[in-house]
Amino acid sequence: MKADLHNHSYYSDGVLSPSELVELSNKASCDLFSLTDHDTTEGIIEAQLEADKLGITLINGVEISAFWHNMAIHIVGLGVDIDNDILQNGLEHNRKLRKVRAEKIALGLWRSGIKDALEKAQEISGGSMLTRTHFAQMLIKEGYCKDMKSVFRRYMTGKKPGGVRVEWKAFDEVINWIHSAGGKALIAHPFRYRMTHTKIKKMLYDFKEASGDGLEVVNANSSEEEISLGNQWSENYNLLASCGSDFHGWPNQRIQIGNLSDLPNTSRAVWSYL
Repeated sequence: MKADLHNHSYYSDGVLSPSELVELSNKASCDLFSLTDHDTTEGIIEAQLEADKLGITLINGVEISAFWHNMAIHIVGLGVDIDNDILQNGLEHNRKLRKVRAEKIALGLWRSGIKDALEKAQEISGGSMLTRTHFAQMLIKEGYCKDMKSVFRRYMTGKKPGGVRVEWKAFDEVINWIHSAGGKALIAHPFRYRMTHTKIKKMLYDFKEASGDGLEVVNANSSEEEISLGNQWSENYNLLASCGSDFHGWPNQRIQIGNLSDLPNTSRAVWSYL
């Protein structure tokens, strides 16, 4: 079973259309594919039409921002009913927060001497949602930084010009949105947060206690050590395991759809429980 259950289209902060992503997943010989745009399911219908043409099983997905202990984390919802009101009301709440954040980021950048940041970020964006990624790509394009890492270090975190805090909902509430829509809730890329292994384990324990379902054991940037640890933690905390590339399609990102290591323990694979 070849699965890639974490991908982004231009409905959030990716470059390509949902149908183009499904075509790439077909070329990569994926059996299962999920579109997991940030705080929106708007691209799912287009993705499903293309998946039906190509004979790929599409799992409805979404990636939702949430808070755990005052830290922002991302929760992937898989197998969700995109017509569920509780889920859609929650996603609408997050999109409003994103709109306010984009305006504040642009203001902060303007104060630091970077003019028309909002308009230039909108030109890069293919959809209605503006994310930090769009501002970061704009700063690279305009020559202020050479890569994403330097953008976030210089502009987009903490008290830097574009560092804007957002009060997301607590992760138990976000888990409820996903469960209300019949989906499974999984912590995305657990090693990407600025946490020690002890703190990650505490997060996973709390996530399980809040009825969370699993974690992303494998993504495109996972090391062998991280995959081994993620697999062990999924067993220790009785959590399901998922895999996803977190593909966005920006030219300065080398991630490819379907280019993933295998899950060490497929008996815990999330697709068996959807």
